[in-house]
Formats: sequence, C-alpha cells, structure tokens
Amino acid sequence: MKLVLGLSLTVLALVTLSLLTGPAEVGAGESLRALVFGSDGPLGMVMREIRLPRALLAPLIGAGLGLAGAAMQGYLRNPLADPGLIGVSGSAALGAVLAIQTGIAGSLTLGLPLSALAGALVGVALVLVLAGPGGGALTLILAGIAISALAGALTSLVLNLSPNPYAANEIVFWTMGSLADRSMTHLWLALPLLAVGMALLLSLGRGLDALTLGEDAAAAMGVRPARLRLGLVIGTALVVGAATAVAGSIGFVGLVVPHLLRRATGGRPAPLLWASALGGAAMLTAADIAVRLVLPDRDLKLGVLTALVGAPLFLHLIWRSRGERA
Repeated sequence: MKLVLGLSLTVLALVTLSLLTGPAEVGAGESLRALVFGSDGPLGMVMREIRLPRALLAPLIGAGLGLAGAAMQGYLRNPLADPGLIGVSGSAALGAVLAIQTGIAGSLTLGLPLSALAGALVGVALVLVLAGPGGGALTLILAGIAISALAGALTSLVLNLSPNPYAANEIVFWTMGSLADRSMTHLWLALPLLAVGMALLLSLGRGLDALTLGEDAAAAMGVRPARLRLGLVIGTALVVGAATAVAGSIGFVGLVVPHLLRRATGGRPAPLLWASALGGAAMLTAADIAVRLVLPDRDLKLGVLTALVGAPLFLHLIWRSRGERA
C-alpha cells in the first residue's frame, strides 16, 4: 500500500512538473491559472493544446507499457520478457511506416496512428493464428518472434526502396519515439484502447499468481491457461498498439520497470501489475521532461533516451542478480 501511494504521488508530481516545463519562461502560478481558468491568450493555448496532451499521454503510455511488461513476465515466468515479444510493436511500426511512405499520413489527420493500429491488429491476429488455440508459452513466443522479424524486415525493405528521402527521414525519426507535437486528438484516440487493455491485464492478477505454482496447480485452482493467454495477448496488443500508434517505438519501459519493483512487491505478479503501471507512468513522464531539458534545441527523441537509460540499468540489474546467485 505504501509503495502504491508513494508511486501515485510521484506520478502526480511529475505530471505537474511536465505541465510547467517548456521553452516559454512563465511562472508556475501563471501557467496553472491559464490552464485551469481557460485563458484565451497565447499562454492558455500553449497549456491546453501543447503541454496538457503531452503531460497526460506520457503517464498513460508509460503505465500501459509497464503493466504489459509485468504481465508478460508473469505469464512466461521469465524476467527477461518484454511486451514487444509478441510482435505487436513491430507490426504497428510497419503500419505507420507504410502510411508515411504512401502519403496517407500527410493526407489524413489521423492517418498515421490509425494505420499503426491496423498494423497492430493484423500482427496480433497472425500471432494468435500461428500460436493456435492450444499452444503454450513457447509457441506464443516463437509466433511473436516470427511476426516481429517479418515486420522488421518489411520495414527495412520499405526504407531501402523508398524513392523519397524526406519520407525515409520522417520514418526514421518516427521510429525513435516521441511525444512532441501530440494533440488532444491523439489522446482521445489512444485513451479507450489503453483503458480497455490495462483493465484486461489487471484482471489477470489472480491467474498469474496461480501460475507461479505451475500450470497443473493453476488449472486445479480454476485458472484456464487458454483464456489467460488470450487475455494477455489482447490486452498487450491494445496497450502496445495504442502506445506505438501515437508515440512511436519506445523500448525498455516494460522490461526495466518490473525488474526495479519486483523485490518491493515480494515477487508476486498481482501486486507487481499495479506497481509496474505506476512505475512505468513515472519513468516515462520523467523521461519526457528530461528530453525537453537536456537538449531543448535538438529535439532529443523519447525512445532514444529511454534506451540510453534503460539498457545500462538493465545490464546493472543482470550483473547484480549474478552476484546474488554467486
């Protein structure tokens, strides 16, 4: 309870700080008044149309990725599992890349995120077909790896054959992940999918706890492995697909956050789900604040920063776990 409360307060403080972070040198009180009381001047527009969507999308996407990572690790009983393991992020990225290359992203306001969501839907459908109704965790992993590799190869092919250097440049920058220039339209597009996906993943807590005793013991406790797997895949697809559609590819959040919080929750999957959701929200919001402060004139990408921070941190956790086993 203390952990959840502490993380909740941290997320609230970071969201407030995100609202106050930007190139405009305006006091905190004046900025918050413009947001709350709806100033019609330039400051009110900046707060409502630029800073507010970004401050809300960061914790929502971070919470979804952290939760999906904890659920995936709990189901596979593998701390190295990542929500992108089932190929949804790669499929969503492929859909977005095709939208940029064909001009759909430029001709339709929501052409890019909708194409990314369509790619995610096709990817998860293929994973479910390949894994089959009776397939186990290994089959799911292999199907996800195959779809992810295929999506990555097709994305590289589009880049390789692209006759338009500007489209190729836009594709490369989009795949780096960012929340810059996102609007409330992007928020309303992603919010229902994130909400449904997160609710579905949070409902798996009891089944994941039972699964730690083994599949036979879980089945004896009334847990249906096939239903649990289906809920995991659909929930992860909704969360990762929505996140990739509006923010591009953002890695390491779903991998690192459950690692950091596993010991604080006693290693149980159910409480780790809630903690990872809040931890992911805090991590991604802090990272989005950092990209605006570290190199404000160079547009440092959010996905680049999470990788730069997440990879060394993950390597440290692996090194520490090796020392503990020794």
